[in-house]
Amino acid sequence: MVPVRPVFTRETFQFLKDLGRHNHKEWMDANRERYQTALVQPFRRLLEETSDAVLKLDGRFDTSGRTGPNFSRINRDIRFAKDKTLYKTHMYLKFSVPAPGKRETGQLYVGLSIDTVTAGFRIYSGGKRKESTIALIAEPRVVADAGWVAKQKKRLGRRYESYWYSTVKGEWTKKSGWPTAPEDWKKLQAWVIRRKFAPTAATRASFPREATKVFREMYPLLRFTSLPE
Repeated sequence: MVPVRPVFTRETFQFLKDLGRHNHKEWMDANRERYQTALVQPFRRLLEETSDAVLKLDGRFDTSGRTGPNFSRINRDIRFAKDKTLYKTHMYLKFSVPAPGKRETGQLYVGLSIDTVTAGFRIYSGGKRKESTIALIAEPRVVADAGWVAKQKKRLGRRYESYWYSTVKGEWTKKSGWPTAPEDWKKLQAWVIRRKFAPTAATRASFPREATKVFREMYPLLRFTSLPE
């Protein structure tokens, strides 16, 4: 039997490190082929190796392989950002169920950065909170079932890190832990539940199976907070 090749390699993380040191257009232009082989192609392969399992959870997941719905962009939007570096030193694979209009919904994701790998669930309010999935679906459900978040904490808390953002004096403020109180959700802007992996874990052939296991455990959160039925 032909051994299964790992999706990611040490070169994936070395590329991100080098990009962090040389974050300018001339370097990126000279390393476009390396960018494709070290980062883009491995992420596309991870999509291929996990999409069947994701579609078994819910056939409505977008698995089209497009930048935006499935892959984060490497180019940084610097128009309103304090950080004016041109390129991000992280990349994400994302799965979500499309919502009406351009409303954001919860995502199952895998993210790689220079020295960290994470996988889990996240949901953001996006531009206008009152029109967001959090406000229209998640908050009413949490208020109606006040013990739901506590049940998820009991189910997942030993293996997953949870943090969330609320609005304090008009500013997003990060809070560690689980937003278990219904009143937390009145100003909640985002919620992330994730499992951390060492970079070496991502370079093992078994990593796509580990990612799909995380997706299975996280899907009930996405369904409760994001899906209309």
